[in-house]
Amino acid sequence: MKKNLIGIVLLMITICLPAQKQVVRVESQIQDVKPEQQFLKRKVAIARFSNETEYAKGIFYDKANDPLGKQAVDILSTKLAASNKFILLEREDMDKILQEMKITGQEGYQKVGADYIIVGSVTEFGRKNVGGVKVFSRSKSQIVEAGVSIRLIDVSTGQIIYSEEAKGEAETTNKTVLGLGEKTDYDATLSDKAISAAISKLVENIINNCMDRPWKSYFLAYDENGIIISGGKSQGIKIGESYDVIEKGKSVKNPQTGMTFELPGKSVGKIKIDFLGGDNPQSEFSMVSFTEGSIDKSNLSNYYIKEIKK
Repeated sequence: MKKNLIGIVLLMITICLPAQKQVVRVESQIQDVKPEQQFLKRKVAIARFSNETEYAKGIFYDKANDPLGKQAVDILSTKLAASNKFILLEREDMDKILQEMKITGQEGYQKVGADYIIVGSVTEFGRKNVGGVKVFSRSKSQIVEAGVSIRLIDVSTGQIIYSEEAKGEAETTNKTVLGLGEKTDYDATLSDKAISAAISKLVENIINNCMDRPWKSYFLAYDENGIIISGGKSQGIKIGESYDVIEKGKSVKNPQTGMTFELPGKSVGKIKIDFLGGDNPQSEFSMVSFTEGSIDKSNLSNYYIKEIKK
């Protein structure tokens, strides 16, 4: 009888024994992604995130190979690629792109391979253990909290068009009853989950800010060999499609902010895509012909091509 009673008690403890639990807290997005049946992919370059926290900054800390910053870049790249709305440029292209942005004059940005640059930083990062004791059970939780700040820069103007900070949290909990149950070991994956939770709150806003702005391309050449513009197949350009040609507006400087911005331009014609060339996003081009209007061939930098919103 006594053995049967002990067996029943042990069976009840086994049934009631909780398994390891993991929680990742992600708040609802600030904006909803706007559905688009057809779109042209934007080229985006992600600058390496900086680590503004003291985490992992020991005596042998290497700023160029910061693990926390690399985690953030990898997570953001994965999420943006999953949207299928962007062509992500390789990280090694960043130095070239940033160098081109320093070029003065009106045609500097035409040489840049990206439409937008994302600059980010991990602003907060912390790990803590929380325990609880009851009559027959003990619990222990590992909690990681992360804060991420992001700036989205329009390469053609150099202006920050979106800036925001978000926080994420990841947690794992173990319980033991009468000394039975799984023990809580160090969970290295929580840092990824906390950073991912923070970035998830920003991704939809990044997508919407990029996609709400018209896709642009630029004239590369206009001579006896034809008219060539940047962009090609991988961005979604198709033979036979038409685009607006815009003459750039005047650049003016705001005396209060010191920022230079461009006034709205005017439409001077339309082009049609005749041929697609190039074998990768960096080298792709399109050959076009004018169906309406014309431009000054000697001043190609004064114009850009814009998609026609339907």
